Amino acid sequence: AESFERIHRSNLIGMGILPLQFKVGFNREKLNLKGSELITIIGIEKNITPGQEVECEIKYADGVAKKINLLSRIDTANEVEYYKNDGILKYVLRSML
Repeated sequence: AESFERIHRSNLIGMGILPLQFKVGFNREKLNLKGSELITIIGIEKNITPGQEVECEIKYADGVAKKINLLSRIDTANEVEYYKNDGILKYVLRSML
């Protein structure tokens, strides 16, 4: 994404989905993204830290590939825990056991 509304970003994390944002200087137009590309997130793990950069490979329909870094929009230690537990509901349930 190019940006996130605060509540949308929080909702994604609460569902266990990692919100990723283009770094300054990148956007879908500059990367010529049309929707037919294959996007691969490289080396993502559950031990992510707030604000961590994540490597991404974009494979275009013509076979050309490009690697860029994206910014993880997990911004707090609590959000890391929600993500590591596949969402806030599973986090709460596991903490009750």
